[in-house]
Amino acid sequence: MSAFEHYSAVKKLHGLAAAAPDLSKPGTVTPERLEKYVVRALGFTLCYGTERVDDAIKAELLKLADEAKASEKMAAMQSGAVINRIEGFESEERSVLHTAMRDVFDHRQAAPAAKSASDAAEWELKKLELFLSKIEGNFTDFIQIGIGGSDLGPRALCLAMDPFHKPGRRIHFISNVDPDDANAVLSKVDLKRTLAVVVSKSGSTLETLTNEEFVRNRMMKAGLDPKLHFVAVTGEKSPMDDPSRYLASFHMWDFVGGRYSATSMVGGVCLGFALGYQGFREILRGAHAMDYHALTAPPAENLPLLSALFGIWNRNFLKLPTVAIIPYSQALHRFPAHLQQLDMESNGKRIDKMGKPVDFPTGPIIWGEPGTNGQHSFYQLIHQGTDQIPLEFIGFKKGQYGTDLEIQHTTSQEKLLANLFAQSIALAVGQTSQNPNKFFPGNRPNRVLLADRLDPYTLGALLSYYENKVAFQGFIWGINSFDQEGVQLGKKLANQIISLYKRKRTEELAAAFPLGEAYLRILDRPIGH
Repeated sequence: MSAFEHYSAVKKLHGLAAAAPDLSKPGTVTPERLEKYVVRALGFTLCYGTERVDDAIKAELLKLADEAKASEKMAAMQSGAVINRIEGFESEERSVLHTAMRDVFDHRQAAPAAKSASDAAEWELKKLELFLSKIEGNFTDFIQIGIGGSDLGPRALCLAMDPFHKPGRRIHFISNVDPDDANAVLSKVDLKRTLAVVVSKSGSTLETLTNEEFVRNRMMKAGLDPKLHFVAVTGEKSPMDDPSRYLASFHMWDFVGGRYSATSMVGGVCLGFALGYQGFREILRGAHAMDYHALTAPPAENLPLLSALFGIWNRNFLKLPTVAIIPYSQALHRFPAHLQQLDMESNGKRIDKMGKPVDFPTGPIIWGEPGTNGQHSFYQLIHQGTDQIPLEFIGFKKGQYGTDLEIQHTTSQEKLLANLFAQSIALAVGQTSQNPNKFFPGNRPNRVLLADRLDPYTLGALLSYYENKVAFQGFIWGINSFDQEGVQLGKKLANQIISLYKRKRTEELAAAFPLGEAYLRILDRPIGH
């Protein structure tokens, strides 16, 4: 039996799950309940009265966090302890210090490893500030070339901050090795006024290097010197850390995983270009504030810890395998895609930190789209389908632009929030009807995270909230949330097929990988025949 299943709180929670509150039962979801089950911190309000919890369940969940030493493990992570490891087996053996990338606002005494990482981050920030001042006015378009964590987080944050971009600056992203991705972006930009940033920690990421050469080739055809238009974000002394090929280089480190890297230079260069240096600093300030909250807030008031516990309750005790994250903010339309990687790459693990198979479910399937669009798409299944799908709603009291219009006695923002709250209540309470087609079973667990307005500070705090939620869940499950061996096998096989494409294999090597050869033979035939 795993350590998780040995916790006394887990045994009690299994028993409590059998009699979990039925939210659809009349008199369960009341105004008093909604007002009671609320936690506020850092300008956020977490409303969880529509989760299937009560005081006894919450108490046991907090006891579970205590038994699993979740807060102590968070402290170890933020201090720079080597926690990215699998005991007794070859693993990455690294610290996990993405929090140090924004720990430049705090004068408290940091552990040596964390302070060293924070000092390195501050040095890169100074380089960025100087670089941005030097290129001021020279470029209108910015292309970020990366994939995975080098694309999803920075893209989500840049798109979310569009109203705060400096005038005349456009941000583009190329991630897919599909040539249509690069061609579509290049068709929109003036290459003479375009800065391209290539992001790869190793300096050897296949898709990224391919896209870099694609853009370099286009610039050379336009008579431009690529060195004057390219910046590298890479590991120190990687093949890309080459001043002969790049206008500037910024560094990233092994102790910052790709999906946790948006507040490092991975996202810093594009966000600094888009928002200006101080705008990027505001994102860091918000992220740091939430990091410190996750580290120091009492468990019953700790936003990311509580969110992690409610997620564990739904996953392990109510046996619900998926989570929809629904931002009622169009600005966050790519944020669920980033959270999908953050959560599923972190906690999609089948072994514990001792290398033993787990005997309980770990990370859920994460997906989502903005509301209200989803209401006219997949909400039918959520309300009346055969599976229960927990939801995490994100909402804001005010819009980003500060401009709205009263139409039929309510503003657009009021209509948006009305839809958010209505969906939360409808999912929980349901609807009775003699007509089975109009019957809604309800009892669908969900929670709502509210803030005042999505600005750079709030965005940084929101990013950190989810990063720390995912980390807390991994701590409690006893798995390693900071490696990603699951992405390696496909990469290895892709390289073998690429070798087949090159037609440089010997017959012996080709015979050793007949499955790849079979796909190439399929491609040789007309599509659809």
